[in-house]
Amino acid sequence: MNRKIRKVAVLGSGVMGSRIACHFANIGVEVLLLDIVPRDLDENQKSDPKLRNKIVNDALAFALKSKPSPIYKADFAKRISTGNFEDDMSKISDVDWIIEVVVERLDIKKIVFDQVEQYRKLGTLITSNTSGIPMHLMCDGRSEDFRKHFCGTHFFNPPRYLRLLEIIPGPETDQEIIDFLMHYGDLYLGKETVLCKDTPAFIANRIGIYAIMSAMHTIENMGLTVGEVDRMTGPIIGRAKSATFRTMDVVGLDTTVNVANGLYNGLPNDESKEAFVLPNIVKQVHENGWFGDKSGQGYFKKTKDENGKRVILELDLKTFEYGERTRAKFKALEAVKDEEDLKVRIKTLVNFDDKAGEFYRKTFFDTFRYVTYRIPEISDELFRIDQAVCAGFAWQMGPFDTWDLLGVKKVLAQMEEMDLKPAPWVYDMLEAGNESFYIIENGIKKYYDIPSKTYKAIPGTEGLVILENIRETHKVWGNPGASLFDIGDGVLCLEFHTKMNSMGQEVIEGIETAISIAEKGYKGLVIGNEGENFSAGANLAMLFMFAGDQEYDEINLMVAQFQNTMKRAKFSSIPVVAAPAGLALGGGCELSLHCDAIQAHAETYIGLVEVGVGLIPGGGGTKELTLRVADSLTGGDPELNRLQEAFMNIATAKVATSAEEARDMNILRPQDEITLNRKRLLTDAKEKVLELYDAGYTQPVERKDIKVQGRTGLALFEAGVNGMLLGNYISEHDAKIAKKLAWIMCGGDLTYPQEVTEKYLLDLERQMFVELTAEPKTLERIHSILFKGKPLRN
Repeated sequence: MNRKIRKVAVLGSGVMGSRIACHFANIGVEVLLLDIVPRDLDENQKSDPKLRNKIVNDALAFALKSKPSPIYKADFAKRISTGNFEDDMSKISDVDWIIEVVVERLDIKKIVFDQVEQYRKLGTLITSNTSGIPMHLMCDGRSEDFRKHFCGTHFFNPPRYLRLLEIIPGPETDQEIIDFLMHYGDLYLGKETVLCKDTPAFIANRIGIYAIMSAMHTIENMGLTVGEVDRMTGPIIGRAKSATFRTMDVVGLDTTVNVANGLYNGLPNDESKEAFVLPNIVKQVHENGWFGDKSGQGYFKKTKDENGKRVILELDLKTFEYGERTRAKFKALEAVKDEEDLKVRIKTLVNFDDKAGEFYRKTFFDTFRYVTYRIPEISDELFRIDQAVCAGFAWQMGPFDTWDLLGVKKVLAQMEEMDLKPAPWVYDMLEAGNESFYIIENGIKKYYDIPSKTYKAIPGTEGLVILENIRETHKVWGNPGASLFDIGDGVLCLEFHTKMNSMGQEVIEGIETAISIAEKGYKGLVIGNEGENFSAGANLAMLFMFAGDQEYDEINLMVAQFQNTMKRAKFSSIPVVAAPAGLALGGGCELSLHCDAIQAHAETYIGLVEVGVGLIPGGGGTKELTLRVADSLTGGDPELNRLQEAFMNIATAKVATSAEEARDMNILRPQDEITLNRKRLLTDAKEKVLELYDAGYTQPVERKDIKVQGRTGLALFEAGVNGMLLGNYISEHDAKIAKKLAWIMCGGDLTYPQEVTEKYLLDLERQMFVELTAEPKTLERIHSILFKGKPLRN
């Protein structure tokens, strides 16, 4: 069946419902968001449509104001219409998908489904966002068509940002519906869609909550502090920044406890159910009503000191009193503090002989043991457990992947010594000569299939460009800061691997070399990676050194080299496509602007931020936005208005909060495209290269027709800057930066509007950039960033 989703009805507008509605609006779907009529209306108020829709309208308004935003850009909210169950339920007859997101009570869900059955047209998808109510109970008493088209679709909060979508079929769900939801969630919603069995808490929460509760028992037994644990369980091991205790404060301890209690009561045959019994460090805090952010205090408490300055206190897990935050002072953590490679960090930490190493071994190995016993209970395939936990809890490596990293045989021996023996199938796997849960063959990652005792390709990954799978076999060139890979079909991919993928000499060399190699025998080049960020911008350390030594000729050469590299990307004989995701700031944004096309992940945070360090974009970013404004409009004030918008975006170091917002900032052009699913980004970028090549790519030539405003524009900008300065909105140094920026964008002191070349604007950029490096205030700002706020001493 060629099923299309044009309109979706979301029933329930709470925290999840309103945000699910926003995410469907993000991808261009029309949404009908419904909720109940307020119960406290008097007779006169009951006829007022606004009051009858107060609950749903307030919920949506609250969601749209929340940070981080659930919507890619404000205009997209217009795709959402609201109503209530009593007056507007009949409208669901026009939709293609109905998603129930009401309170987690079976009796209430059944009432809603009774109403749905009255108006739902045959064949319409009907799903529930339940986090644990069994599908068969929700299907009980429903029509045959309802049962065949019913499924669980469990989004994780916040739906825009967390990548997991669990698909839980009911007992009679048609296979076509399951296949459609798996595909649609992946391709259109940008989710890691994971097929789950209808078991308590499905996969992610079953494993994630077990890992948390098991860790809580270990924390209590080892006498660790809140600060120590959150230092050990965050980014240092590839987990979320909120780590353990901060995560529980954000989510709400009551939520965690409810799930843990539900699992304890609902899993009579779970061999490890005692782990779900609340240890005192959870039980006492819960009984005190300290649920976290929602109650004003939890494992952390925000308050003010005697000077009125905000401070964050930490709960003492022995006295249950708040005090100063503790720091983790373990040798294991010191040993990895400068290590960028996550895999190296994990191996070092787990094998370290100190208290931190002991904590890692106890918690990691217990989770390893637990997941082996969940197959085939919650999933028939081990890879689904890794996918669900990583996408739902923001882990970079799942339990089976981590076990492989540490060595299955080696860890098994340690687990046996700790009385943590895994399920028998692990021993069967090793006895059959299979020594890992995953292998990579011919660039394809395969998982160990327990019934057949063979390795099979992970479904949905066939045909995708995954650098991790070809790192050892398809490398064409590399240096310490960048690597070049052959990703097939005549296309290369350049990956940065400096800290935050910042752009220094090694990355510049990588870009130049990659283009030269591609021009000799390939169809084109993708610049992108699989890390968290595309590039956080230029490496400021060398600039700081030259500026401190007043080596301005060296700075001029350095900026000229960077500009030439950007020109190389723009004027090469092969198509170059940037694939930004995460942060693409400063130089990372400039590189994207100069590529033939951008294939951006939806969650790309991109902008020219150099003003924040007392500089202006010197790598052609100012020139490119000036050029784009000149191309977009002709004649009169509208031209100056658009130029002023671009000027303000640079002058305020504005960063787009989504790829869609970057379109409004002229960073993405109409021909640039957006990928919803992060794991598909490099594949889509490769297809973009091939599309440009097949269309008969022609090497671009330098523009000589960029219209600039000269003194007309300068007068406007300088008046505005002076007004801001007189009103004490900006400092004198900020005013100096703004005037230099205006000088470039207006083409300098030209007597009338005229056309200039790209080289002309680049020369102005470089001149203004070098002049600003001579400013003491600029040096102070760079020093503050490099040395984390420590004062600059002469």
